[in-house]
Parts: sequence; C-alpha cells; structure tokens
Amino acid sequence: MSLPQTFQIGSHTVHRVGFGAMQLPGPGVFGPPRDHERAIAVLRRAIELGVDHIDTAQIYGPAVANELIREALHPYPENLALVSKVGGKRDDQANWLPAQQPDELRRDLEQNLRTLDVDQLAAVNLRVFAAELAVPTEVDRPLFERQLDTMIAARDEGLIAGIGLSNICREHLEIALERTEIACVQNAYNLADRSSQPVLELCTERNIAFVPFFPLGSAFAPDNPVLGHPAIRRVAGELGRTPAQIASAWTLNVAPNVLLIPGTSSVEHLEENLAVAEIELPADLAI
Repeated sequence: MSLPQTFQIGSHTVHRVGFGAMQLPGPGVFGPPRDHERAIAVLRRAIELGVDHIDTAQIYGPAVANELIREALHPYPENLALVSKVGGKRDDQANWLPAQQPDELRRDLEQNLRTLDVDQLAAVNLRVFAAELAVPTEVDRPLFERQLDTMIAARDEGLIAGIGLSNICREHLEIALERTEIACVQNAYNLADRSSQPVLELCTERNIAFVPFFPLGSAFAPDNPVLGHPAIRRVAGELGRTPAQIASAWTLNVAPNVLLIPGTSSVEHLEENLAVAEIELPADLAI
C-alpha cells in the first residue's frame, strides 16, 4: 500500500506526517518540561527533518507548548503550518475543563496568537468538549451555530486561514459544511477504535484533512489493544520496525487525507515517528 506523501490543510500543502506538541510540557501536559533544552532540540530537529505541520494548543501547559515553539522556531519557516485548537482550559489542579462559549473561544484564539507570536494561524480546531475526553458528544445545535459564527468571524478577520473541528460526530460536520468550508477534523481514530469512521468517510469525500489523535490507542487506557495486535506485531517483525511504527503506518494508509501528528519529547523518538512516512505495508495487511 502506498499513498501520496502530502495533503492540504486548507490552503497549506503539508507532509502527511507532522508533529504534535502535546508531549512537550511537563507530566500530564501541565507545567514546564522536564528538560527545557531537550524540548527545544526536538522542535528544531523536526524542522531540520522537513516537518511543515505542527499541532499545538494554548491548553497544553497551559501556554507551555506554544511558548516552546516560539522560542525554538520564531521567526517561523515560511512553509510551516501552525495549527492550534480552542474550546478548553485547565484549572490549578491540571483538570481539563470546557471553555465552549463564543467569548471563551475568542479569548483562547487571541491567547494562541500572542503566545505563538503570529498574526495568523494556518487553522484552528474548535474542539467540541464532551464528558469523556475522546468521545464525541451529541450536537447542541444552537451552541454549535454560535461557535461556528465565532470561528467564521476569526477567519474573515484574517486571524486564521482555515477552520477545523475536533471531537465531533458526523452531524457536526454536516452542519458546519452547510455554513462554511472546513480545513481539517481531529478525532480519535485507531486500529481498535474506528467509531469516527463516518466522520472520516465524509472528510475523504469532501477532501478535508482528517487528523487522528490517539492513533496508537488512548494514552489513558489501562491496556493497549493496538500495539498488542497480532498482525501489527507480525508485520513489525517482518519489516524490522516497531509496533508503534506499523500501527501509525496502518492509520496513515487508511485514506489519502489522513495526517499524523505524533508527539514526543525525544529526538530519537521523533526520528522514529517521522520514518513512518517511508513504510510500505504489505498488501495483505487487512485488519
């Protein structure tokens, strides 16, 4: 199986394997990194290796991931697509809390722009907050319409180039597409959890980037059926790769519009993650 190496996030053409900044802050995505210089080195090495898509959020730290990105990479390469998200906040105990009202979305967006020191972001994902972190909620249409109004206004002002959505169901996307173009969607998706398949299929049909989080299984799950899957382990052994690389390659090959944003705080792991783009899976890997 072999698919194109690039895809579009709105008007930006990017490599299909980018970098996610979620692991740069301290434990629990809260506070400063364990090793500041190591975090900076990872970001700079990512750019050296051709990464042109970095996913981040003001909620990571909070602000820590954005500030590390700015310190390491500003002034940014012209081809770098910085993508962030709005819709959540953290309290002093590091809890993840909703911040879903239009004024909160706008404030979150402006904080992203300030901490990254940019005038415009390639895209910003409106994360629909649910009781469970990676389980899309039912549509609250009146609120969702107001949220879309906020995102459309930000795009019309030039603060964002594209509108993204995260943690949504297919109905969210259908409603949004009645109103505006959508640049990307971020939902949980992996070998063991394909509940977002209807969303992925609509994204593929409409040429929208689909950016899965938890591609190796939930970081919060007690066990990991993805990395332990017999077919994944078999192919990893045959190709001399890690199970994580094969599972990531499987996700990348699900559709041509899938973009990966693996994160790490290690240069060695970064290089392993980016090598996924080079893996050609055997045609008989049907899981």
